Amino acid sequence: MNDVSKKLLEIKNVSKIFRIGGMLRGKKLVAVDDISLDIDAVNPVILSIVGESGCGKTTLCKMLLRLYKPDLGDIILDGKSYADKKNYDSRQFRLNVQPIFQNPYEAFSARKTVDTYLFNTALRLGIARNSFEAEKLVDEALKSVGLSLATVKGKYPTQFSGGELQRVSIARALIPRPKLIIADEPVAAIDASMKMNIVNLFKELKDKYNITFIYITHDLSTAYYVSDYIATIYRGSLIEYGPAKEIMDEPAHPYTELLMNAVPVIGDKWDEGLSLPDLEDKEYAITYCKFAPRCQYATEECRQGRPDMTAINGSRKVLCFHPLVKPSQEESAEVKMA
Repeated sequence: MNDVSKKLLEIKNVSKIFRIGGMLRGKKLVAVDDISLDIDAVNPVILSIVGESGCGKTTLCKMLLRLYKPDLGDIILDGKSYADKKNYDSRQFRLNVQPIFQNPYEAFSARKTVDTYLFNTALRLGIARNSFEAEKLVDEALKSVGLSLATVKGKYPTQFSGGELQRVSIARALIPRPKLIIADEPVAAIDASMKMNIVNLFKELKDKYNITFIYITHDLSTAYYVSDYIATIYRGSLIEYGPAKEIMDEPAHPYTELLMNAVPVIGDKWDEGLSLPDLEDKEYAITYCKFAPRCQYATEECRQGRPDMTAINGSRKVLCFHPLVKPSQEESAEVKMA
């Protein structure tokens, strides 16, 4: 139990399966396939979950936010299982976990002033006892993102740029002082000139408020810049995980190597730089290595079975029979991770 208490978040062998088409002739799509990750509670980090559009990262995000229920496996937040419905406290969950979504204009109604949302968050979650306390909390949160209540009050979403409105979204997420913020493609709808301002905010707020961020993106360049750790997802499977700098300097999975070579500058996205085939349902159903059909290093072993997650240099792991970074002798003796 002591080990559990040291983890902020544990994702244990989580899968999500969707059915496409009718009941008789429909197909099963394993959008998230047996993913396991954990985040320590002691030191806040920014974990970037990266992958092509359709790889399953947003589905994983929605499970973390309790919008989807895992079909297999479990998610544990601060020692409490998502499967434990009896003791689930929705208010406490919203105090601990806050989302930031891709398009800030969809997060706010055009008929309401944006400060209404901020005050409602402070009052309905019981963080402020009255409007006076709420005003102080809202102003402090806005100032943390470079705005203020004086400049925001009474204004509608259409009176802000995309970058400004995303800052308001971040301020709203900060009001409960959560332990975890899950940001799903938060810079995708923002001008390139503003992308770095937003991701820089994540770094500042992580240190200032001890908040862990899960940054879900397919903008690899910002992910590499902002991240402490990176998790790469391919066709629903976690294929590589480790410290961001180590992955940048020396990718262990051939797919990560391919992505690295395709993203030269901030704001470029690999799906514009890679000539990969269109997403096909059948690739999710492959029973051997899912990347084998595209991998220049693939062997017959890769086409006959699915690799286990292998430890590399202690803090890294890779789903590959022939990782580009070799395990140490001690790790080779252990061979496979659960």
